[in-house]
Amino acid sequence: MATIDLSPLYRSSVGFDRMASLLDAALRSDTSASGYPPYNIESTGENQYVITLAVAGFAEDELELEVENGVLRVQGKKADDGEQRKYLHKGIAFRGFERKFSLAEHVEITGAKLENGLLAIGLVKRIPEAMKAKRIAIGQSLGALENNSDS
Repeated sequence: MATIDLSPLYRSSVGFDRMASLLDAALRSDTSASGYPPYNIESTGENQYVITLAVAGFAEDELELEVENGVLRVQGKKADDGEQRKYLHKGIAFRGFERKFSLAEHVEITGAKLENGLLAIGLVKRIPEAMKAKRIAIGQSLGALENNSDS
């Protein structure tokens, strides 16, 4: 397993601790455990995304979505129907799962739907106006700076 020393990043920057912990978690994650259920992440427009998970056999009430501290958690637990079944062959596991997705800042869940065994989760990145790039006109006035220099 590869290890990366992130201490130079901490010495010369401020506020990148979340990124460093994401990198660390990605390097430590067990890839064999992360294969179920399969999923897609697609961009459906500017700042719009859909995560689609293949959850065949799960009903809406057996699925749970939760967002906490920038992490989307999707969990599936099969309800026990109390019926004793005698299988001649059992190839469908219906095993429970938990899948986590780290969300970037300002990404919000817009909704979710379950259709044909696929759970689709809509996301949008809404950048606050204060953080968007602004074009500054060059003129002869400094505005507030000129008013303050008169005193």
